Amino acid sequence: MAKVRWGILSTAKIGTEQVIPAMQQSEICEITAICSRDLEKAKATADRLGIPTAYGSYEELLASDEIDAIYNPLPNHLHVPLSVQAIEAGKHVLCEKPIALTAAEGQQLVDAARAHPQFKVMEAFMYRHHPQWQRAKEIVQGGGVGQLRTIQSFFSYFNDDASNIRNQAEIGGGGLMDIGCYCISLSRFIFDSEPRRVMGLVEFDPEMNTDRLASGILDFGEHTSTFTCSTQLWKYQRVNIFGTTGRVEIEIPFNAPNKVPCRLWHETDAGLEEISLPVCDQYLIQGDLMSEAILNDTPVPTPIEDAVANMNVIEAVLSSDKSGQWQLLNT
Repeated sequence: MAKVRWGILSTAKIGTEQVIPAMQQSEICEITAICSRDLEKAKATADRLGIPTAYGSYEELLASDEIDAIYNPLPNHLHVPLSVQAIEAGKHVLCEKPIALTAAEGQQLVDAARAHPQFKVMEAFMYRHHPQWQRAKEIVQGGGVGQLRTIQSFFSYFNDDASNIRNQAEIGGGGLMDIGCYCISLSRFIFDSEPRRVMGLVEFDPEMNTDRLASGILDFGEHTSTFTCSTQLWKYQRVNIFGTTGRVEIEIPFNAPNKVPCRLWHETDAGLEEISLPVCDQYLIQGDLMSEAILNDTPVPTPIEDAVANMNVIEAVLSSDKSGQWQLLNT
């Protein structure tokens, strides 16, 4: 069976603990190499994970003829520059979210992808591919909640370590970029449309200057979405999708476990149905879907343009907070 040979840009935790182990279970993904600016760190990580080759620079990995595609889990400010370099080096790209520091920067990646249409480029919003989200969307589209009206989401954890990249404002840290992006993405995914206007309220850490508590209202016209995300609250995540005759609640919507079944609940006048999804790994599913698109030369599940649309909403939330008014979006 044909396999896509993957190179990993950096030894970031999300890659070494989640994405790489998952993709190594795939029949069509082959993790061929990993790199770090610290060669010894790259070698140690490669040895630990059974990866054949380690490089001491991003450029060396990108220049390798033994790699078809790269996964980019670098800090946010390096998403676009290294992904563009990868495309220009002849590689397909799976890049971690959020795609960029700004929508304008994200558009640079879209432009690079359009200039090289033979290469597949996708943002790594792994949650969308999990069966629990596919099932939730099926229920909604099948009329299982009646007329879809609103979505409520919450995502939080506590991390006040100033040395952590998530708390470094200059490289794209903060709650909206790290986890609020999920709340925005899921609403656009379920509604299958873009918000017309956004209202945001954001609190910033006085020392780190990153947003630590953010709430937003997204107006989709006939639908609304409300969310809160925080990097300095007790860890929690939940999504509720409401319609006129029912609702869907997703228990662990984002960090879906890969060792136990995931649950969601569908409630109507007929009662509360608990739906248990078989054990699976959303990172494996994501890797397989991307690799299938590469091998079969078919579109990726989520076009890269979607990443810029998500960034537009994140920016609108921040702009609304500054102005104290609704922020209109061009849709």
